[in-house]
Amino acid sequence: MRRTARLLTGLTGTALAVATAGLLVTPAYAGESAGTSTGSLEVYPSSVAPGSHVTVNTAACGDGGTAAGDATAVGAGRFTLAPSAHERDAIGQFQVPPSAQPGTYEIVATCDGSDRRVAGDLVVTLTPDARQVVPRGSVKTGVGGALGPDPVQTAAGVTALAVAAAGGTWLLHRRARGDDI
Repeated sequence: MRRTARLLTGLTGTALAVATAGLLVTPAYAGESAGTSTGSLEVYPSSVAPGSHVTVNTAACGDGGTAAGDATAVGAGRFTLAPSAHERDAIGQFQVPPSAQPGTYEIVATCDGSDRRVAGDLVVTLTPDARQVVPRGSVKTGVGGALGPDPVQTAAGVTALAVAAAGGTWLLHRRARGDDI
């Protein structure tokens, strides 16, 4: 019993030491060297195909704030974020070049008049997520398949099920009466 208590005390002390060290180390990474990062940069749509237009917005710059956007990582260059009709939001747009390669790119905006820096991710894919393909038709399995809208086949299937149910009921009834089957 004492051995278990010592083991638990040792584990608790170790866990407490690791948690304390984590709290002390975390503030060292709160800011970035190119300016402090506060808020976020919303990227819409977040997944696009090359050649698509992208809209970004942020509330990090405050009321009437503007920002300088940087999409050079994806090859789109720099753009401006201007105050929008939404309260406290700055909004901007850029076009992903048709030559952009698939991958995840960081889009950055720096607020004018301060060193606030916000970032968001843009995913470039060969096919955008917005265009979903809806399957049509029956399943091509090679053996049989799903019944289509043909009323003759549907009626034949229902008739076959009804005959099987009636026959099964008749056989169970004869067996329950004790007739030899």
